[in-house]
Amino acid sequence: MRDLSEIRLLLDKLERHPAGALEGQDLDFKEWNTRSIRDAVALVVEMAVCMANGGGGTVVFGVNDKAVGRSNAILGVPPEIDINRLKKAVYDATDPKLTPVFQELSVPEGTGRLIVMQIYPGLPPYTDTQGRGKIRIGKDCQPLTGTLRRRVMVETGETDFTATPVSGRPESLISAAAMERLREAARRENVPDDLLRRPDRELLSTLGLIRDGRLLRAGVLLTGTENAIREHFPGYVWTHLRMVSDTDYSDRADGYDALPIALERILDRIMADNPITTVSQGLFHFEIRTYPEIALREALLNAFVHADYRIHGPILVKQFRDRLEISNPGGLPGGITPNNILRHEPVPRNPALVDTLTRLRLVNRSNLGVRRMYQALLIEGKEPPEIIDEGEAVRVIFRASDLSVPFRLFVAEEADKGRILTVEDLLILQYLLRHPEIDTTTAAHITQQTESDARETLSRMELHLGYLERGGTGRGTYWNLRPDLHRRLSAPGHPERDRRIDWEAAKTRVLSVLMDRAKRGEPGLSNEEIRRITHLDRNQARRLMQELMKENPQIKKTGERRWTRYTYAM
Repeated sequence: MRDLSEIRLLLDKLERHPAGALEGQDLDFKEWNTRSIRDAVALVVEMAVCMANGGGGTVVFGVNDKAVGRSNAILGVPPEIDINRLKKAVYDATDPKLTPVFQELSVPEGTGRLIVMQIYPGLPPYTDTQGRGKIRIGKDCQPLTGTLRRRVMVETGETDFTATPVSGRPESLISAAAMERLREAARRENVPDDLLRRPDRELLSTLGLIRDGRLLRAGVLLTGTENAIREHFPGYVWTHLRMVSDTDYSDRADGYDALPIALERILDRIMADNPITTVSQGLFHFEIRTYPEIALREALLNAFVHADYRIHGPILVKQFRDRLEISNPGGLPGGITPNNILRHEPVPRNPALVDTLTRLRLVNRSNLGVRRMYQALLIEGKEPPEIIDEGEAVRVIFRASDLSVPFRLFVAEEADKGRILTVEDLLILQYLLRHPEIDTTTAAHITQQTESDARETLSRMELHLGYLERGGTGRGTYWNLRPDLHRRLSAPGHPERDRRIDWEAAKTRVLSVLMDRAKRGEPGLSNEEIRRITHLDRNQARRLMQELMKENPQIKKTGERRWTRYTYAM
């Protein structure tokens, strides 16, 4: 959800963007219906249900989401609309009952007030009292169809497929090999030996996998024989392909193994074709794989743990020359999207399975697996994983990018000093190795933080870690990577871009164009025209012109916002 301070910052962006472009899974802007109070309240109820089913979020009423410019977009909410009555209306019209928090936000435009509705996450599905409902998926509120209702119930644990008991004596379903692999994996995570030394049936009972003398499906998936898995997970199979093109493969393996065995078999096949780079550091030599094993293991575990086993489809691994793709049936659960996956609270699709793996320390409930994937790749100077939600499947892509030895050594040296770089630090550093500067909005986007949190991260990297330098003021503030650090971290073959020379060249070019146009008696340049000349973004072009006007008093500015023009007075 978005607090009022963040919404105020977003409203400033309406000068350049329509509100619809700022919306997301947890944020929507709606124009208030001034023609019919009944219809306006109905929309509030509809949006409350939609956001509640989508994992919670914020709705700002009083904004036209298609208009550009604050005065055009911010129309406001009439002063007679009472937020306490709105709260009661939503409560009375929803099932189960919803109690949103309504806040007023004062603005200089329109009626002078906006109404902000905050919907906290709950236990969906929610509908209105007529049984109608919608669910937030991305930027849209979609009808809560039977398929989506089932998906919501699965994701909230109301219909946990893996918690269902199966027929047959547990001993006849259990694979001794799978049990030992499960014990070995848990032992590596320092699970107490007194638990792991227990006999198979006692161990499974302690883990909650045997209830009333019957093995749960989660137990079958973790410890079952191939025959038991085929019977009770008819849609389950794992497949590994070595691809020679997007349509052809040279080698294939399929399996119906229990999860611990499947994980090892797939990892073994990947690692057999996972090139090694040797890095020397003093007397030591480190061997680093193209795809870090920890990232692979976390991605594979996520694929198995969050698969929708009701859907017939494989846990599929495609290994190309330049990338590795891991996919599983079932979309991202519970309001998680690729753009919030680093921040969103974990939502298990298979709670019984997750609970067991958590007790064995093979997964955790704190959403650390995705962050470990990011970190394992970023510390080696590689691209972070690409996560794609395809609706009925999720795909994770690792690019076979080169190891950056200078960056890897830098991270190790910082760790020796007690500076453990966060995923946010690493994302920003990697961005600045590929781009001349970063602003708060961009930092918030790539780190999946709010703008205020991103600003704090950038300030800490500047003031406490000393990695960055700040430039500009106010909305035009930006950060550069400190030049000496940029030179140190730039990989061989990728020389540092001299940012100041580029900047000065842009200023010289714009000044020359302004002088030429003044000589010919032609009008000056707009911000858009300056951007075309310099290939800078809007804020950079504005900052460039501010510097040019300080250095050259002959340059004059007329108009505001989109009507701003710059001219040279001869």
